[in-house]
Amino acid sequence: MDRLLLIDGHSVAYRAFFALPVENFSTTTGQHTNAVFGFTSMLINVLRDEQPTHVAVAFDVSRQTFRVAEYADYKGNRSASPTEFKGQVDLIKEVVGALGITMLEKDGFEADDVIGTLTTQAEAAGMEVLICTGDRDALQLVTETTTVLYPRKGVSDLVRMTPAAVQDKYGVAPEHYPEIAALVGEASDNLPGVPGVGPKTAAKWINQHGSLEALVAAVDQVPGKAGESLREHLDSVLRNRRINALVRDLELTAAPAETAFTTQWNRDAIHQVFDALEFAALRTRLFEYLGGGDESSTEAASVEVAVDVVPANGVAGWLTEHVGPNSSGPDSVDPAPVGLEVTGQVRPVGARAEHVTIATEAGRAAWIDVEGLSPDDDRALAAWLADASRPKVLHDGKGQQHALAAQGWTLAGVVADTALGAYLVRPDQRSYDLADLSLRHLKRELTVGDDSGQLAFDDDSAGAEGAAQRARAALDLWAVLREELEQQDSLDLLQDLELPLVDVLLAMEQVGIAVDTEHLDTLHAEFTERMLAAAQEAYDVLESELGVRDEINLGSPKQLQVVLFEKLDMPKTKRTKTGYTTDAEALQQLYVKTEHPFLQHLLAHRDVTRLRQTVEGLQKTVQADGRIHTTYFQTIAATGRLSSADPNLQNIPIRTESGRRIREAFCVGSGFETLLTADYSQIEMRIMAHLSEDADLIEAFRSGHDFHTVMAAKVFERDPSDIDGGLRARIKAMNYGLAYGLSAYGLSQQLQITTGEAQALMDDYFETFGGVRDYLNGVVDEARQTGFTATIMGRRRYLPDLQSDNRQRREMAERMALNAPIQGSAADIIKVAMLGVDKALTEAGLASRMLLQVHDELVLDVAAGERDEVEVLVRREMAGAADLSVPLDVSVGTGCTWHEAAH
Repeated sequence: MDRLLLIDGHSVAYRAFFALPVENFSTTTGQHTNAVFGFTSMLINVLRDEQPTHVAVAFDVSRQTFRVAEYADYKGNRSASPTEFKGQVDLIKEVVGALGITMLEKDGFEADDVIGTLTTQAEAAGMEVLICTGDRDALQLVTETTTVLYPRKGVSDLVRMTPAAVQDKYGVAPEHYPEIAALVGEASDNLPGVPGVGPKTAAKWINQHGSLEALVAAVDQVPGKAGESLREHLDSVLRNRRINALVRDLELTAAPAETAFTTQWNRDAIHQVFDALEFAALRTRLFEYLGGGDESSTEAASVEVAVDVVPANGVAGWLTEHVGPNSSGPDSVDPAPVGLEVTGQVRPVGARAEHVTIATEAGRAAWIDVEGLSPDDDRALAAWLADASRPKVLHDGKGQQHALAAQGWTLAGVVADTALGAYLVRPDQRSYDLADLSLRHLKRELTVGDDSGQLAFDDDSAGAEGAAQRARAALDLWAVLREELEQQDSLDLLQDLELPLVDVLLAMEQVGIAVDTEHLDTLHAEFTERMLAAAQEAYDVLESELGVRDEINLGSPKQLQVVLFEKLDMPKTKRTKTGYTTDAEALQQLYVKTEHPFLQHLLAHRDVTRLRQTVEGLQKTVQADGRIHTTYFQTIAATGRLSSADPNLQNIPIRTESGRRIREAFCVGSGFETLLTADYSQIEMRIMAHLSEDADLIEAFRSGHDFHTVMAAKVFERDPSDIDGGLRARIKAMNYGLAYGLSAYGLSQQLQITTGEAQALMDDYFETFGGVRDYLNGVVDEARQTGFTATIMGRRRYLPDLQSDNRQRREMAERMALNAPIQGSAADIIKVAMLGVDKALTEAGLASRMLLQVHDELVLDVAAGERDEVEVLVRREMAGAADLSVPLDVSVGTGCTWHEAAH
């Protein structure tokens, strides 16, 4: 029997919205997706569990239906949809459409009526029907062949409402449920019931008389106060019944037979939608549970790999036979590339290689137990790994290189890292999991092993198979990614910049930076004392104002809401789902308005708590060698910026005295003379000058005077000597804000001026620097046409939301389009500089070494007697990293600590 699944789109979407925390689900463009995620997750589960042959999703068109025409207050008690919900139904429609599922709606009617019509038609055609909805009106459709799947909790727990289940819960058969609802009323629809009549009484009446119609005919015979109340409100009951009756004979654009569901999907459409929503995990679930795809998907669905669990003393022989000089064929000169996977502990400190897996294009793979190697095997494998003439492909290889280095091996000949390649192709994805990439590009599921660098199996056969499949997937994935990179003109960016940078970052992570742990301990004690003192001062204010000491949790938003907006009666901040916001920006603005001493101490408490947490994070990551070894990531920031974690050294504050004191804990290493720091001065504005070709902006840099002062003088038409700190600050805010899509409102908030004054300032600025105005307008327009932005060196960022009908998503994409070329170019330039500095240090035979890269700054350990030479070298390589129309200005400082070396 054919099985038709019908889903009430709006009903399920709304339940999903309130079931999942909105703050946990959003894209990088700022679009909330909790309702979309919940709906899609539910859809996948139901498709998997129920295996329908036909599927349709019904949507409401608007609230203006025939029911409102009859009863103006119908659903009149419902508040406007939350701001975070808006736009999510359209995204759900994109998901449904990508899966090839039929969507239906009818102007003037509700989704329930569409479902009622389809159900009636399907039953007549002999189909079984499943209805997924959170609207109880659908219960009137339940029969022996129609079941309602009703969400009991969120959208993940669905109750099967069969005729017996309806009878048990409501005391009447399904066809009489709307009669019960007419008597009792429906609060969600703003339909008032008969006062004093509950579900049990209503069910008793219906069962006694057989139907609502019979009850009405005998209404004068109904005894007691309930009977009197029924007679007084009979008109309302009859109106309720007319309204809650579902229409079953609509003319729709598709009949049940035309809603056939198939998993012969358009994978490109699915990938496009799931990429935009950043639902990588859900996409994996979708294919895992349902399989299928378009007809071409079966071509690469599986690849046979013959796995050799290489025995002791067998490694050298296997390498000679399968990855020797002529392994790709008797007439071949260059060896074919192989996929390489190293499993074990893959981190800067405590790394350990356990197994090395090599997969060839010919379908053979070796799984080598590192601990079982003989001396000859060790030498043979080490030589092959270090041989640059043997091309190797890895996925997310830097951690694997740490594991190899711990074994005393070096790796050369890496022609591709598929994580980096996938990142350059689509820099806005949240992760570059090999299993997800394999599913997307190869239509292949990696069902054996896991993606953590640790094997998920105890037996060798399963571990070997999983590693071999992953190594082969990386090899095959590279062939696909290479073609895409060539089409995007991004192959050189991978091979000349991102891949060589892996070795530089690897060395920096292994070296780390020395830390004064006693200084960290002192700071922690001081910040703890200040934090407790700020809390006590806040409590003192509350006691003074409220007459009672209330030592609330200053980190609890709920307790703060009560104190601020109820007990202290302060002006309300922005309303959120959980009440009025108590985030840092809102409280800072509230303090500016009120100057309330409680807020002063609360903000101080927050600041010092954050500093204390930063110090604690550093203390936890100091290794046995007395150094901190951060881990750098190349695939996190879509702009190309490097990211730092464990600990995140880019989060250490620099503009406050307390933040600078934290930097005092980072010190020169033992055996070295000094730390040297070097960074670019105003690099983003220099890139803006180059890209915009604005003559006045270029002249401001070439003048040799303070850049912001010169800019202010031009805008305000004054002599530079007449520019005071306030005027300079206004233009500085403009200079740095424009590349981030700064609005007049945003500028007004920064400078504490009116929006009108801010707009006038922006108008004057653009009147003076017309080239900047034209560039900023042009870069968005061009990106809207091409679909992407590009840096000076060709790094692309694709922004499909520039064409979105959703204003929030479109405006976010426009800000990204303004920012990406400048931020991305700055990222590319510092990476080129790092490669140049590393190469120059090596070629000069110097012992000095790079330790850190933080934003636009490099930090080096300088060996004794090398200070002058290293400074010259660093200045030369950083200044020469890009050929711009304005010079790249490099500031250099030295000192025993990171703070002392600041400039």
